[in-house]
Amino acid sequence: MKYKRDQYNNGFSVCALIIAGMFFYFGFNDFWTYNVSWLSFLWIGIGAAILSSQIATIVNRSKLKNVVLNEFKSNPNISVEEISANTGISVRDIRAIILDLKAAGRLRGGFSRITGEGESVKIVESKIVKEQPIQEKVVYCHNCGTEIKRENAEYCSYCGAKI
Repeated sequence: MKYKRDQYNNGFSVCALIIAGMFFYFGFNDFWTYNVSWLSFLWIGIGAAILSSQIATIVNRSKLKNVVLNEFKSNPNISVEEISANTGISVRDIRAIILDLKAAGRLRGGFSRITGEGESVKIVESKIVKEQPIQEKVVYCHNCGTEIKRENAEYCSYCGAKI
């Protein structure tokens, strides 16, 4: 798997799927209404190329999630920066992956407010997650929006972002 910087955040696009659909529409419309021409095959080919790139992006996102999960399996107390150094994945992408894994219920735990290292991070195989009660919040993390309860916190306890 070849990784390009920030491909997790910037790789998938719904607009690209819409554009691929437009190319397919024009290609098949030309194909059925007019005589078969090379232009209709060109439109269909461009649509197929865009669609296949988006499918490859979805598969790659799944692989990146598994890489981050394996890092947490090997060391539950690892920090986001250490995962970035070990895997070569950008810190921005790792934070987005952690948020997606937590939202899907595949990762639980938090990060130290002082050091940024994982604290009691657990990988959950089942996707059943208990919802926690909503509390009134005063200060929020700029990355994930989680409440920052301590004033001396240097890292977010939810996503590990530096405050």
